[in-house]
Amino acid sequence: MTRTMNTPSSRLPLITGAASFGFFVTQLDVTIVNVALDAIGAAFHAPTAQLQWVVDAYILALAAMLLSAGAIGDRVGPRRAFVAGLVLFGLTSAACGFATSPLVLILARVAQGAAGALLIPPSLALIAHAAAGDDRRRASAVGWWTAAGGVSIAAGPVLGGLLVETLGWRWVFFVNLPVCAIGAAWTLLAVPPTAPKPKVPLDIPGQALAVAAVSLLVGGLIEGGPKSSHGGAWSAGTLVALAAGLLLAAAFVAFERRARHPAMPMAVFRRRPAWTAVVVGSILNFSYYGLIFVLGLYMLRVLHWTPAKAGIAFLPLTATFIVSNLMSGSLVVRYGARTVTAGGVLVAAFGYALTARLGAGSTMADMLPGFAVIPAGMGLAIPALTSGLLASVDRHEAGAASGTLNACRQVGGAAGVAICGGLAGLDIVTGLRTSAFVAAVLLVAAAALCARVQRAT
Repeated sequence: MTRTMNTPSSRLPLITGAASFGFFVTQLDVTIVNVALDAIGAAFHAPTAQLQWVVDAYILALAAMLLSAGAIGDRVGPRRAFVAGLVLFGLTSAACGFATSPLVLILARVAQGAAGALLIPPSLALIAHAAAGDDRRRASAVGWWTAAGGVSIAAGPVLGGLLVETLGWRWVFFVNLPVCAIGAAWTLLAVPPTAPKPKVPLDIPGQALAVAAVSLLVGGLIEGGPKSSHGGAWSAGTLVALAAGLLLAAAFVAFERRARHPAMPMAVFRRRPAWTAVVVGSILNFSYYGLIFVLGLYMLRVLHWTPAKAGIAFLPLTATFIVSNLMSGSLVVRYGARTVTAGGVLVAAFGYALTARLGAGSTMADMLPGFAVIPAGMGLAIPALTSGLLASVDRHEAGAASGTLNACRQVGGAAGVAICGGLAGLDIVTGLRTSAFVAAVLLVAAAALCARVQRAT
């Protein structure tokens, strides 16, 4: 019989490190591809719409499968699910690297995103099990976990630029093979087995509804872009996809309310702190992923930088992510999760307002203020909202709850790439400024929501 973790303090850093490894690799593949897009486009003669799908296919599959991944991790045990995810992620990364056409690459990215989904909820569940009943240790561990993701998002363009210029674009995928191998070995050696949730059936109809709803909504947003090959935002196909996606999303919520073993724990997400975390997390990802996508195009096509230089330009994002992520845990213990989340969101909003000033003649010095402030705010906010959510649920529901949060965050990120990419399709500089301004406004609204929930509770 599998035993439950009873983790001494000395083992928690090793478990946190293993869990962080999984989050690192999934987030790395969100941004490492951005600086390789021009090289991929040149190799396959692919238009901008297909290049958006190279990015969005991964985010879409990741988002669509996170609910299932959380439920699977709770039922088979997070350690087993996590190791399986690392193995599958390595294999699907190899398939991306060997792609022979844009369609093959996009399909391989779908498989890679689905494999990546098995790494996120189980990794948080490992932390929830290891730090059960200890808010301070859990907040600190979540801070390290989030820091790993923040570092990978910021480091992705740097590593991607160097790989594209030295070994070629295929190596932005092949690099995952040794990374996944190290992560799997680390987990098997450092993490004790975790007890699965009592055996209950998977919510297959609910999962199918969720996957279909997410796919139609995000796909409709992408195909509704100004440079879409299907007629733009007012085409009949786009409107039908968006309408069908909304209907299926409503059907999913209605079905989950009556399901005996729902994939989305509706009782948890009827609480104000939980749904606030989902809304704020979605806005954070929408703003960040959308802006990073447009910034990559801006550096390559407006400023005419090389992929390596564009990658290095993102490096300042890393330092403030690390510092603020690690500060977030102690601040949560002292001031509370919602207060720290609201403060971090406002800091990020200021960073986006600074970025909205960039133009066709901007320099790296012009970018630095925004590049320092945006991750500083996000690094405070994301661990705080994640830790607050984990504190509000039973540890055997940690996978499902974190899967729901991260699914909504990834949908927000996919929508950000789709909408901001559509704005950039009209004009890159105007799209960059508009995206940054909209992000700032949305984040101010998110901070106001956090403050309102704080007063109500």
